[in-house]
Amino acid sequence: MKSIRKVVILGANGAMGSGSGAVFAAAGIPTVFLARTLEKAESGRSRAEQLTKGKASGISCGTYSSDLGHALADADLIFEAVSEDLAVKREVLTLIDRLRTASSIVATVSSGLPIGGLVADRSDSLKRNFVGIHFFNPPTIIVGCELIPHAGTDPGVVAVVRDFLATVVGREVVETRDTPAFAGNRLGFKVLNEIAQLAEEHGVAFMDQLVGPHTGRALPPLATIDLVGWDVHKAIVDNLHARTHDVAHDCFVLPAYMQRQIDRGHLGRKTRNKGGFFRMDGKGADARHFVLDPASGDYRPVSEISPALPAFVDQMKAAIKSSRHPGAMEVLCSAEGREAELLRKVILGYISYGLGLVGEVVERPRDIDRIMGFGFNWAPPGVLVDAIGPGRTIILLEQAKLPVPDAILDAATHQRPLFNEPAVDSARFFVAA
Repeated sequence: MKSIRKVVILGANGAMGSGSGAVFAAAGIPTVFLARTLEKAESGRSRAEQLTKGKASGISCGTYSSDLGHALADADLIFEAVSEDLAVKREVLTLIDRLRTASSIVATVSSGLPIGGLVADRSDSLKRNFVGIHFFNPPTIIVGCELIPHAGTDPGVVAVVRDFLATVVGREVVETRDTPAFAGNRLGFKVLNEIAQLAEEHGVAFMDQLVGPHTGRALPPLATIDLVGWDVHKAIVDNLHARTHDVAHDCFVLPAYMQRQIDRGHLGRKTRNKGGFFRMDGKGADARHFVLDPASGDYRPVSEISPALPAFVDQMKAAIKSSRHPGAMEVLCSAEGREAELLRKVILGYISYGLGLVGEVVERPRDIDRIMGFGFNWAPPGVLVDAIGPGRTIILLEQAKLPVPDAILDAATHQRPLFNEPAVDSARFFVAA
């Protein structure tokens, strides 16, 4: 089996280029950072060193104009990490195709572009040696990643890359099919955008507290969109709305109020002065926190908005504090009222759509569970089904008029857990904050 002993990063000055390069270099792989200018490449190296606290040694820097041909001549893995733009990536891959050696593997880091489409008119050699690798940001912290071969990828190349990612750089690798946004983003952004749609009616602060960490996620959903960036969120959901036509199609429609804010330059945390769903003025103890009013596009002090959460939310949190996340799910399933129905709709939709991707996007239910657990740091669908009980989950899905995936029917029939990761404590996904 071919070994990967040298990696070359193109687009090394970007967040994903420098972050991915940091992962390779920290694993002891000689890594070359290339960018348009030496200054940009060196800034990427500095960021990689900061991310790894100095462990990303062995990084050399260069430019496309001066060093590309020499760097690619003996590269085992060429890692293209330029901007998430189909035309830009295709242009760079054309150049790589001209300069690479026949034995080199080429990977694109993408969150959802069609992998096969990027090399559709490239050489047969590049097509055979080309894969997608979707690291989740920041890759130095989040170990889940997706490996995406296209129809023309050599299976031997897939095996080499999978082994390298898993054994050399310590990734939790999930292989997905070359479908829109792959598995993690397709499911994750379905939920995120659904919450953004619901926020228009129910309010930003209310939705983020209703679907908070007690429901099995590291960060509330709208705060997550602010962290990701509204421009990135828009690109992903627009792509999914255009290229998927399934039961979640309407969930991928970007809310009109978000588009208005984007047009005004509000992109989340990356535009600190303008904000996104939330905005902070000042620093430290003097900082003031504001929340978006979707109807007006204005911001109101968080202190003036204290959404009245139903009692069952506190009951869920109390169960989690007692290390009983199944108890929290019991509270949710038994709770009455409009708010409970709303939260059940979101959680059941996540379960149904996620496990419904088995067969189309991934091979096994475990694949969906692993990418959501290790990539998004969300409670995997299988964990939620086990906590609720597969039989009860089926009843709730039918009541909600949602598809019942085969994986849940199988778990109910054979009376066995769906989540199969003995080394993972399911309780770690739930926080009572």
